[in-house]
Amino acid sequence: MEQFLKSLGFLTNHEIQEVLSLCYSKTIKKGTFLIQEGQYAKEVAFVQSGIFRSFYTTQAGEEVTYCFMFPDHFVSAYSSFISGDPSIENIQAITDVEMLLLSKADIERIAENSLHLTKVLRYLAEQQFIEQERRIFLLQREKAEFRYEDLMKKNPDYFLQIPLQYIASYLGITQRHLSRIRAKF
Repeated sequence: MEQFLKSLGFLTNHEIQEVLSLCYSKTIKKGTFLIQEGQYAKEVAFVQSGIFRSFYTTQAGEEVTYCFMFPDHFVSAYSSFISGDPSIENIQAITDVEMLLLSKADIERIAENSLHLTKVLRYLAEQQFIEQERRIFLLQREKAEFRYEDLMKKNPDYFLQIPLQYIASYLGITQRHLSRIRAKF
């Protein structure tokens, strides 16, 4: 996390150390939830190792995976974190995950006195927006083969650790269609 924060170029070394001093480390096992629908997001996690998936459940009871979070990324149920409303998503570890957690209260307290941290928070929010917009465009404009190839290129080291049903759901296709696409590659 320290290297990630340094790479952004917004925070001083003192500010980075202050943020790190407020974090605590946690390891969770595969299948464990960081947050479930109906809970309130009061923390943000920085993934050190492992993979999370975000999903929601349709009225028919089907799980729809819409996001994967890999190491060196922050993760939270952002709409709940920002609004204070209950989460409409679930965030589940699909491998064992090591992470650093930081509470919303600590983030808000530090941000009150740090323009630099406010810039970091804005930057992270902007990156989250850009990623979600990109995801929508991919789903609406590109064929499943392109979406599959895009996912493989971006995360080749982690790709084999993600169960196929989650990949199919993320791509918006059936597992049978995914099998046909995989056969082409």
